[in-house]
Amino acid sequence: MNQTRPAPDLWILLCILSLLTIGIIMVYSAGSVLGFRNYGDSFYFVKRQLLFAVLGIATMFVTANLDYRIWTKYAKAGLVICFILLVIVLIPGIGNVRGGARSWLGISSFGIQPSEFMKLGMILFLAKWLSQDNFNITSFSKGLLPPLGLIVTAFGLIMMQPDLGTGSVMFGAAMMIVFTAGARMKHLGMLVLVGIVGFTGLILAAPYRLKRITAFLDPWSDPLGSGYQIIQSLYAIGPGGLGGLGLGMSRQKYSYVPEPQTDFIFSILAEELGFIGGMIVLLLFLILIWRGMRIAMTIPDSFGSLLAVGIVGMLAIQVIVNIGVVIGLMPVTGITLPLISYGGSSLTLMLTALGILLNLSRYAR
Repeated sequence: MNQTRPAPDLWILLCILSLLTIGIIMVYSAGSVLGFRNYGDSFYFVKRQLLFAVLGIATMFVTANLDYRIWTKYAKAGLVICFILLVIVLIPGIGNVRGGARSWLGISSFGIQPSEFMKLGMILFLAKWLSQDNFNITSFSKGLLPPLGLIVTAFGLIMMQPDLGTGSVMFGAAMMIVFTAGARMKHLGMLVLVGIVGFTGLILAAPYRLKRITAFLDPWSDPLGSGYQIIQSLYAIGPGGLGGLGLGMSRQKYSYVPEPQTDFIFSILAEELGFIGGMIVLLLFLILIWRGMRIAMTIPDSFGSLLAVGIVGMLAIQVIVNIGVVIGLMPVTGITLPLISYGGSSLTLMLTALGILLNLSRYAR
């Protein structure tokens, strides 16, 4: 007799749809002025966001109804394709430069960002690799070093674009999987020290990154230069108060906050919807992360558990870093706010990954 599969986690589904709806509304509100100024169309950004939202929901529906264990068959091929795309995008004349980074493949305003797909590709492959019974993660040379080399290679290719934000999210989510798989704390502690030295080197190697650090510590030391983004973001959040200025009433989106529809969309949201609106968005993310971690702890197999950890880790790191930047707690990095910010590759990738999480929830106890 056929058994009916359990329904996916309703809390996760409601949070996804709520955040996506808020995001579409805010992309229109935050991007309308810039869209009209640059393209003569106030609906320029929201029309594209709706297109990718429909595509993302379609892929989410597919992955939510596709047994997650099938990904073990395609994880290796998917990772190889992601690496190939990361190499291709670096070739002048093929990869498109946007915002100072050669990180796009496509024509005109439509394109994909291979580094975004590497995040999910790496999560799927590591979850499969580290969940194998014969894999001993507690051994440094034979257990921890091989996956670490793979992660660092992918991070290096992303940094060649350069895209520190996306690379950091990929690296962070991957290391969460490594930690959950049972890596020894002594080994991870040594890697943290090496990572701090390497991260410092990356910052010192590029003057603009060093300026972002100094601007983060004291943005008013260079209000028209490296501190401009943080100051304008804070100018948006402050007047929002408890209830906000009202939807569509932002003043900072009039060419003050840079890219208000992408990296700094939360500052416009806080300005228009206030503390209450901002807290509702944060609460939705917290519920989504909580339910995701609950799945990771209750699903019966290690592949499913590591996969859930990677997806939730990717989401959580992006949320923490994006909002940390917007409120001035972290240096400026180019990371979108999941499901809220404008961006085709980021939105489609995140909805696809959350579809896998919904499928995982069918099998959690």
